[in-house]
Amino acid sequence: MNQILVPKGCYGFLDNRKIYTILRTVFFFAVSVSLYIAGIVKTGSNRNLLTIVAVLCCLPACKSAVNCILFLRARGCSEGLHQKLTVYDDNAGLMTFYDLYFTSYQKNYPISHMALKGGILCGITENPACSCDEARKHLEQMLSQEGIKNVTVNIFSQESEYLDRLSRLSLMDEADHREKEGIVSLLYSISL
Repeated sequence: MNQILVPKGCYGFLDNRKIYTILRTVFFFAVSVSLYIAGIVKTGSNRNLLTIVAVLCCLPACKSAVNCILFLRARGCSEGLHQKLTVYDDNAGLMTFYDLYFTSYQKNYPISHMALKGGILCGITENPACSCDEARKHLEQMLSQEGIKNVTVNIFSQESEYLDRLSRLSLMDEADHREKEGIVSLLYSISL
């Protein structure tokens, strides 16, 4: 059975959520407008209980609109890079994540792909405006705030360097990090 929503960390997550949030936002605003119009048609004035309900329905609609704007700005992994990375998706011991868009107070860090093996977390950004060093520092700070230690974070902007790093990482014989689930949970919780 096909899933309607692509799970976080899978290829196509951001594109899927763009469509979902657009449809959800349109639906919420349509409900609000239809309640408002129904109140006016029924009573001949906007001074009725349905107007209050319509205004209250704007709250989740506006929250959904903000979410929609965030997803519309985010770009996921390109198809060309995805084709090159599928080799590493089923590699034993190497956990891979697609379409992670990390946000902070100062900047956003669009990471197209990340891989985790042992205590090594590496990723690639396809956005030239994204600073690899700042993204690395942000992730290291988030890991340390969660009390997760002994994790090396590397963010690449060059495709050839990242693919080389992934091939070396897949050949390494390294045991899982003792807080592997905590790292994965953190990556999912601090990204869109």
